[in-house]
Amino acid sequence: MQKEKPGFLQRLQTKWKLESLFQVVMVLVVFACTGFTILFIKNPILDFFGIERGGGQGFFNTVLYLLLVLPLYQIILLIYGFIFGQFKFFWEKEKQIFRRIGKLFGKK
Repeated sequence: MQKEKPGFLQRLQTKWKLESLFQVVMVLVVFACTGFTILFIKNPILDFFGIERGGGQGFFNTVLYLLLVLPLYQIILLIYGFIFGQFKFFWEKEKQIFRRIGKLFGKK
């Protein structure tokens, strides 16, 4: 007999070291809600700072976008993680990100 391959959600559960498939679904819901929220608030934020989309300053606008929207994404991710009961998971991921960034800038 052939051994049954684990499904997508089971693989995520193993990779993320989560306790249940419900927790995997909640983490995916948090990612979806965060992305949807950023989709709606990024344009007003970019307009507020005078960043034109599709202008001739592509590199400059991209850097500003990364500096403004990505930190906001991380904060909103933690907020939704708290709302959906997955704050611990997302806080651990945030700490991993900060450690990696610290290693990039800490090397001499």
